[in-house]
Amino acid sequence: MHAPFIAALGTAWHAITVVRYPQDQQLDYPALEALVRAAMPTDVPFVLLGESFSGPIAVSIAANPPANLIGLVLSTTFARAPLPLLSPFAAIGQRMPVSTLPMPLLRWLLFGRWASAALLAQMKSALQQVEPAVLRHRAALTLQVDATSQLSRIAVPVLYLRALHDRLIRAASARQILARVDDARLVELAGPHMLLQACPQTAAAAVLSFAAQLQGSNE
Repeated sequence: MHAPFIAALGTAWHAITVVRYPQDQQLDYPALEALVRAAMPTDVPFVLLGESFSGPIAVSIAANPPANLIGLVLSTTFARAPLPLLSPFAAIGQRMPVSTLPMPLLRWLLFGRWASAALLAQMKSALQQVEPAVLRHRAALTLQVDATSQLSRIAVPVLYLRALHDRLIRAASARQILARVDDARLVELAGPHMLLQACPQTAAAAVLSFAAQLQGSNE
């Protein structure tokens, strides 16, 4: 679901790679991090973007980065379980009936007033491509993850994109990251949790501005 966001970034980038997670394997965060590291470029400077579920992976990589990582973008995400009161019930997530979640609920949680028929159709298609057990496994992972100890080791500049109408990730998740990273900046944009999908132009503009500053400082 990143095609509009990638298009909005334009041709200013050498290359844009979307790292796809296996649709039929219940991998934990360390295994997914290894997969992402294997996909990162080795011969050019690059910016890593972690969105939602992928935030802890991006944080872990930035805390122990390859030499050519020059910046980190975190979009509507977290370093520690965003719903800490539910952490003791992570095992329940393994039995959650994801295939029967009502579309009106997902629409409200993920898109709000930015929902459109096209976005909902794309989301439904994306969810159908992933095995239900994998979706349940990832939901359980988010209820247990804690990468906050790695935040203070991040030395590259960080941009946090916060959606002002995010109904999944609280503002406290952003504050926690900003408080522990030396060079971190916050950009708040009108939009829902699925910010890159629902508001690709404004999100891309923020990322491009951040990248331009990084390029200037590295020249």
